[in-house]
Amino acid sequence: MYHDIEYRVDGPVASILHARPQARNAESSRLLDELDQALGEAVQDEAVRVIILGGQGDHFSAGHDLKEAQRERQDFTVEQRWDYEARRYFDYALRIWDCPKPTIARVQGACIAGGFMVANMCDLVVASDDAFFADPVTRTMSAAAVEVLIHPWVMGLRRAKEFLYTGERMSAADAHSIGMVNHVFARSELESETQKLAEKIAGTPPFALKLVKRSLNRTFDAQGFRTALNAHFDTHQLSHVSDEFVGMRREGLAGAIERGKA
Repeated sequence: MYHDIEYRVDGPVASILHARPQARNAESSRLLDELDQALGEAVQDEAVRVIILGGQGDHFSAGHDLKEAQRERQDFTVEQRWDYEARRYFDYALRIWDCPKPTIARVQGACIAGGFMVANMCDLVVASDDAFFADPVTRTMSAAAVEVLIHPWVMGLRRAKEFLYTGERMSAADAHSIGMVNHVFARSELESETQKLAEKIAGTPPFALKLVKRSLNRTFDAQGFRTALNAHFDTHQLSHVSDEFVGMRREGLAGAIERGKA
């Protein structure tokens, strides 16, 4: 049924994994479509009480599939880009946030840009000790961060500013110290420990979990969370027509990929 993700159910826990390890789990259009479909499948399955989002292989996700973008979307009009990103980045991400069941991001290795966005839409984030987080989009691509500006909500305003202004990596230990990550485990223990946490949560009455999650998310909404995310998405789209972005695109997205590696 799926090509770019792995979907499995173990007792009350569903796992949805990025399954393009040969591409560092870069998020292709098909991967994002399948992830959204699998999330819906897990929500509809009454036996599933907790959902884990993770990645096969060495990395959670290197983020947006820039090679696919260069090949298929480099000449998109404003309207085409808006429709594409509104659906596959903004709407899909918010469906993770609004998922009525608890979600856990299980992060190892790289968690970059689009991957950072997906992981941080989850209720909890658990990371391996060699995991790192980065969003170099502003620095390397001349765009206003990723499509969903979750950053200040999960890491605080000042850390988010430094994180985005410099494009530097944040280690799992540092992410844990600021509260963005719940737990850090050795890579060899990450999968088993995340499963234990998911099963523990699954023992909580599901309707009570659904209600308390709604109340917790509404706390952010009362502070302007959804309004701020919508406002940033518009700003992000504006950055795609700036002289800086057009110049970067003229040089080719391949250059952005190399700058991101550096």
